[in-house]
Amino acid sequence: MSELESTRPRADAARVNADPLDEHVLSIEIDVPRQEVWDEITKTGRIQRAMMNTLLESELVPGAKLRYYSPDKKRVYVVGEVIEVTPPKRLKHTYMFTSRAEVPTIVTWELEEIATGCRVTLTHSGFTDQAKTHKDVAGGWRMILDAMKAELESGRLGWKTRFMYGLMGAMTFLQPKQTLTDEVEKAGW
Repeated sequence: MSELESTRPRADAARVNADPLDEHVLSIEIDVPRQEVWDEITKTGRIQRAMMNTLLESELVPGAKLRYYSPDKKRVYVVGEVIEVTPPKRLKHTYMFTSRAEVPTIVTWELEEIATGCRVTLTHSGFTDQAKTHKDVAGGWRMILDAMKAELESGRLGWKTRFMYGLMGAMTFLQPKQTLTDEVEKAGW
């Protein structure tokens, strides 16, 4: 497995008033056809186990809202807006945790066919002063990509991931009030 992890300064930093934080760039090779990876990252209405066991809801057209719900849809963890959809190559959307009132950032998924399957490159950019989010997503995206590889190649998540999801599910009641679906609706996300 070939992996590239880096942070790169934003090319459009001059447009931002604050000094930007570096973007996160992660890459992983998954030994399945590109279309299978695309189908997984754009799967709506069903649980995406690799994506922290969430449920994606979106029309997946530019301008559409995007939400990642808990499996029971009582909570919304991430909201955004679709920027670009080029099947099965590229998905770009804004990204904001509902538990934090911050300026949305940008997530770009790029899928490249390779001889052994698909190279997935994920870029998370647009950070200005979101230091906690910047730190939190770095490890989260690595875990998501590793889980996606395991899920797509073997049909099974690793025991650590399954254990973590079990704990997350059991501790849902501790999540901030603003993650409740009704609160997200009130906020207009």
